[in-house]
Amino acid sequence: MRYVHTNIIAKDWKALSKFYQKVFKLKPIGPERNISGQWIDDLTNIENVHIVGEHLLFPGYNENTPTLEIFTYYYSVGREKQLNLCGFSHIAFEVENVEETVEAILKEGGSILGKIVKKDYGEMGIGTFAYTTDIEGNIIELQNWKK
Repeated sequence: MRYVHTNIIAKDWKALSKFYQKVFKLKPIGPERNISGQWIDDLTNIENVHIVGEHLLFPGYNENTPTLEIFTYYYSVGREKQLNLCGFSHIAFEVENVEETVEAILKEGGSILGKIVKKDYGEMGIGTFAYTTDIEGNIIELQNWKK
């Protein structure tokens, strides 16, 4: 068994993909997806479903997984994202510099939810953390550890 991907349903998959490529250096791995037909209707239980998007390879991995799968469903249903909403909450990245990454996120149209904080975890080191969002409101945790 192995972990394969996490999926984000986007209003604009191309714009969201570019955000993750610019800020976190994820790399697209083809082909772009343009999915429709009876087989996907049967799988999703959505009549006449049409899905487009692509997979982005996380930095530090040499194969084709794990990926961030960014798709747009035509006629998708939105919901407001909240940090304490039941279900999947956020994706987390360990970064070289939390402050600089927050600046990059803001420059690309994302936002910060709270403050950048530092916490001494004793033997584990000092962690620096921030909760941010991408351009569609999906929550991203940033963290950095120093001994």
